[in-house]
Amino acid sequence: MTCVYLSIGSNVDRDRHIQAALDGLSHLFGALQISSVYESEAVGFDGEPFYNLVVGIETDLPVGELSRALKQLEDANGRLRDVPRFSARTLDLDILTYGDVVGLHDGVTLPRGEILKNAFVLRPLAEIAADERHPQTGERYADLWARYDRAQRLWVVPFEWQGRAISPRP
Repeated sequence: MTCVYLSIGSNVDRDRHIQAALDGLSHLFGALQISSVYESEAVGFDGEPFYNLVVGIETDLPVGELSRALKQLEDANGRLRDVPRFSARTLDLDILTYGDVVGLHDGVTLPRGEILKNAFVLRPLAEIAADERHPQTGERYADLWARYDRAQRLWVVPFEWQGRAISPRP
C-alpha cells in the first residue's frame, strides 16, 4: 500500500460536491485522513471562492489507474472538461504525492507543483502531514508552511461529513 495525498477543491455547490468527493473516496479507499476545510479566493480567474482540503489515502492502484478513478469521480459530479483551465468547477481532485515518487508517471507529474505555490494546498497538507517530507525538497510540510510567504488568503470554515465535524466552528 502506498500513502497518497490528494487535494480536493470546489467552487460550485461546494458543500454538496465536497461531501460527494469524500463519500466517493471513502467508498474507493476506505479510511480517509482529512484536513480541515478551507475557503479561499479563486486563484488565476475571477470567480466564486473555493472550498479546499487535503485527504490522505492508502492504495495499491498504480498512478495512472488512480488518476483515472479520480477523473471518473470528478465527471460523476459534473466536472466540465471543455472549459478554460482556470475556471469554476464542481469538483477538482489532484494527486499531490504518491509515496516518494518523483517525476512523470502515467501522465501525472509528482509531486504536484501546487504544494509549494498555493496556500490552499500547502496549509491543509501541513495540517495532516506535518512531519512528512516533500519528495523533492526533503523538507517537512510544517516547515514549508511556516516559511510560506505568498499573499494568498484562506480561512477554516465549519464543515461536517457523515455526522462528524471535519472543521471546527469558529
